[in-house]
Amino acid sequence: MRENKLKYNNYRIEIPSRFKEVFTHFYFAENKTNELISKTLLPSYQTILIFNFGEKPYLFSKQNIRIKVDKYLILGPIKQAFDYALPPNTEILTINFKDDAFYRFFSNTASSENLIINPEDLVSEDCFGALWYELSKMDDSKARVDHILKFSEPYLVKRNKIAEELANFPDPALNPIKSIASQNNVSQRSIQLQHKKHFGYSAKEHNRYQRFLKAIDLIQKVASNASKVDWFELVAECGYYDQSQLINDFKNYIHLTPTQYLKFQQDICNPIS
Repeated sequence: MRENKLKYNNYRIEIPSRFKEVFTHFYFAENKTNELISKTLLPSYQTILIFNFGEKPYLFSKQNIRIKVDKYLILGPIKQAFDYALPPNTEILTINFKDDAFYRFFSNTASSENLIINPEDLVSEDCFGALWYELSKMDDSKARVDHILKFSEPYLVKRNKIAEELANFPDPALNPIKSIASQNNVSQRSIQLQHKKHFGYSAKEHNRYQRFLKAIDLIQKVASNASKVDWFELVAECGYYDQSQLINDFKNYIHLTPTQYLKFQQDICNPIS
């Protein structure tokens, strides 16, 4: 009997240590089934570059605008969950930039208010189009990743001193903006602008996202233990003012309430036998 090779493949590709300050990881996915596959990309506060080598996948914005990915597309920083669809015969490779890495490539950054970045606004020539053409001649994801890393090296300009201090700030109990401003004898407003410039979002936005991630982690632990959430305790532990603020963050980032997310996690972690 002939084996059915129609399937969906996806996996994360780790990055060599010397590129750890530049990329978090690469992600590969291919749809070899006969069905349309829909997925949700959760917020990461990273800029991503998507290369497409098959049928055109498409994304749905919060306003339900459908965006097709032709050869490549740059998005970011990703601040909210959105859905994407992979038609049959789709093959994508996604690059996840870390912290200020996208700015380091181009000494420019897109407005944090815009999801879609036009590459022609960032570089004088269509380097990504040329890179896509070279990658399209390869059929092995490892070879493609190696080629991208080699391609990246000339763009990795020396890191800005303030951006490096912000990215590697060691003490979560202290305010990084205030501390770094004091260390460099500049105003806090100056450091805030540097943060926005190099990372594509403000320190305030980042702190809000980290608070949300802490809440997500606690809810996942509760779901895996099949125990009950003490919402007042969770609100206090994560630094929320009240439950309304917690609910607003969940709706903002993943379009679910905390209780809806908990129910979803419990269904996954504790399936009915």
